[in-house]
Amino acid sequence: MQTENIQELTRKFVESYGPSGAEDQIRDVIRAEVESLVDEVRVDALGNLITHKTGDEGGQRLLLAAHMDEIGVMVTYVDEKGFARFTPIGGINPLTCIGGRVMFASGVVGVIGVEQKRDNADKIPQINQLYLDVGGASRDDCPVQVGDAGVFVRPFAAQGSRWIAKAMDDRIGCAVLVAALQEMADQDSPHDLYVVFSVQEEVGLRGARTSAYGIDPDVAIAVDVTGTGDTPESRHMAVKLGAGPAVKIQDAGMIAHPMVRNLLVQRAEAAEIPYQLEVLTGGSTDAAAMQLTRAGVPAGCLSIPCRYIHSPSEMVDRRDVENGVRLLVEVLRQALSVES
Repeated sequence: MQTENIQELTRKFVESYGPSGAEDQIRDVIRAEVESLVDEVRVDALGNLITHKTGDEGGQRLLLAAHMDEIGVMVTYVDEKGFARFTPIGGINPLTCIGGRVMFASGVVGVIGVEQKRDNADKIPQINQLYLDVGGASRDDCPVQVGDAGVFVRPFAAQGSRWIAKAMDDRIGCAVLVAALQEMADQDSPHDLYVVFSVQEEVGLRGARTSAYGIDPDVAIAVDVTGTGDTPESRHMAVKLGAGPAVKIQDAGMIAHPMVRNLLVQRAEAAEIPYQLEVLTGGSTDAAAMQLTRAGVPAGCLSIPCRYIHSPSEMVDRRDVENGVRLLVEVLRQALSVES
């Protein structure tokens, strides 16, 4: 695995536009990277990018998923002076918004401002006290309109082993899946492998639910980010940057299936890949939706530790990303048997 390759994949993915419900641009970017690595590529009715790579006859259907959508804002109103009000797409914090830049699909860029005259000016503002300045002089002159969706603007930065950008959640998961497919390009796999780049995870795990229903997998693994407990005065959490990808045990939306959890742990230990165990008290992943598909699917999650999730500047560690790819490749090389 070449660090430069996965770094460039990550940069390309995080700097692409693709809020929940408007993933067309990022889908095209990912599709260009995976078409030559799989046997089939299609887009379903909801917009999920579904790839299929056939393995040995009789192999189990293994579904790997990472969501390609990102958080953002949607215009709800434009006033007579050309300033726009907005609602969140996914979870955003007003503390990380003020003074930030937002870009729309058209390329229009706006700055997030805050009302100066507030009854509670000494407190954290609410979303309805923020606005977008896109340079319009009037409602008719405003370059955005109701329903337009924007994403935060931040370039990718590499500093030592740390990578910083917007949309690491979950473009880093997408990069891990593409890198794993690249590693397996010239290798046989016993699995009937489906790799899905899902839509609308940030607004309700929607793409994972519909794609998993259609695929009907035997086993499903999401690849997503998780929080850390290694920043000043942070909540207690046994995950930190640089100590390896995290194997999810539980989060607010699911309990990982013991078979999937043990599979990831045993493959990591056998290959001497560093890993961490994760219990996340808030938030969930596509695994929660895939787990409840049809009659139920054994599902789990491989997590990339990430600081400042759902902010315009999220941070991961290159070593965790590379070891996440290594662990997935170990899973793909062998049948899904696991010791009890």
